[in-house]
Amino acid sequence: MKNLYCSLFGHDYKVSKVVTYHVKEYKCKNCKSEMTIDSNGQFIPLTPKHREINAVLNRVHKKRLEKSQKLFMLDY
Repeated sequence: MKNLYCSLFGHDYKVSKVVTYHVKEYKCKNCKSEMTIDSNGQFIPLTPKHREINAVLNRVHKKRLEKSQKLFMLDY
C-alpha cells in the first residue's frame, strides 16, 4: 500500500543524514526507500557500497572541519 501511494503521487523524500555540505542521504516518508546524491549530483539508491562511501566522506569532512577550527583558534 505504501508503494502504491509513492507510485501514484511520487516519493516524499526528507533528509535523513547530512554527510557533507553537498552530499545528503534521503528517506521517503511513506515507503522508507533511501536515496543519496552521487558525484554527479544525481539521485541514486542508497546501496551498502554508497553507504560506506558516505561514511568515509563524513569522517573526512569532520576531520577537516576540526582541523580548520583548531587553526582558527590558534590564530587568536
